[in-house]
Amino acid sequence: MAQPFSDSVSVVIPVYNGGFTLPELVHRLRLSLDKAVPTYEIILVNDGSHDDSWEQILSLARQFDCIRGIDLMRNYGQHNALLAGIRQARHEVIVTLDDDLQNPPEEIPKLLDRLGEEFDIVYGTPAEEKHSALRNVASRITKLALQTTMGAETASKVSAFRAFRTRVRDGFADFGGPFVCLDVLLTWSTARFTSVEVRHQSREAGKSNYTVGKLMMHAINMITGFSSLPLRLASIIGFAAVLFGLVVIAYVLGRVMLFGSSVPGFPFLASIITIFAGTQLFALGVIGEYLARVHFRAMKRPSYVIRQTSGQESGQLSYFEQSRTSNKAQ
Repeated sequence: MAQPFSDSVSVVIPVYNGGFTLPELVHRLRLSLDKAVPTYEIILVNDGSHDDSWEQILSLARQFDCIRGIDLMRNYGQHNALLAGIRQARHEVIVTLDDDLQNPPEEIPKLLDRLGEEFDIVYGTPAEEKHSALRNVASRITKLALQTTMGAETASKVSAFRAFRTRVRDGFADFGGPFVCLDVLLTWSTARFTSVEVRHQSREAGKSNYTVGKLMMHAINMITGFSSLPLRLASIIGFAAVLFGLVVIAYVLGRVMLFGSSVPGFPFLASIITIFAGTQLFALGVIGEYLARVHFRAMKRPSYVIRQTSGQESGQLSYFEQSRTSNKAQ
C-alpha cells in the first residue's frame, strides 16, 4: 500500500450505548492505524450513554496511550458529539466513524489514500447499506435535504465515515447553537469533496439509534437551520395561491358579465377559503420555524457541555483551543 500523505490522524467516534462494541472497535482500529500512519489518537465521545460506555472508555484509556475520552453532560446528538471531539483533535487529518462496527476500521487507509493532495474531504460511501428498506428510504430523503443545503453533488454520497483535513474546522470555529450538522459545516471551508466506495457491515449488536423519525427530524433541522429554501418555497406557494385566486375572481366576474349570475353553492366558496387559509398557515409555520431557531441561537444554548475527559495529557489544549486562546489574547 502507498504511504498516505498524512503522518498523523485523529479518529473521532461518538459513542451512545456502545459499550459492548468498544473493545473490538478499538482493537481493530489500532491494528489498522498501526499499519497506515506513524502517529494517531482515538477520541471516544460518550454522548450521554445509559450503559457502561464511559466505564469502557476509561478502561481503554488506561490500557492505551492513544485513547482519549470525552464525557458529555447529557445526550446532545451524534453531530454535536462529533463537534466536541473534532475540536479536541490534535493531528493533521480527522477521521470519523460510528461505534457500531458498521464502518470497518480496515477501510480507513482507503479514505486517507483518496484524500491525497487534491481533496479536503473524503466520504466512505457504502457499496451496499445493511439497513432496513424503510431506513434506506429515510436516508435517501435526508441526503436529498443535505444536497439542498450543501449545494454539492457529493451530498448524495455522504456518510458518517469521513476523513478531512483538520484545518477545515477553522471555517466553523465560532459556530454555536444546539442544532449541528457537521456535513453542512464542512462546506463552509471548502468545496473539494470526493468519495470512495467502502464496505458496510451489519450491526454487531443492538439496533440503530437513528430511527426513521430521527432521520426525518435531522433532515428538517438541516433544511431550516442551514438553508433558506423553505422560505422561498413558502413564497412560491403563496404567489401561486394569489394567481389561483385571481383566476377564480376572473371566473366569477366572467360568469356575472356573461350570464348575469355568480357561481352558486357554498362548497365552492368553502373550498377557496380552505385553500387560502391552508396556504397562510403553511407560510406562518415556516416563518415560525425560522423564528424559533433565531430564538434558540439568541439564548446561546451550547452545542455540548463536557463533563470530564480522560486519557494521556487530557488537559493539553487542542489546536482549536490554542487558536481561540491566542485570538482572545490579541
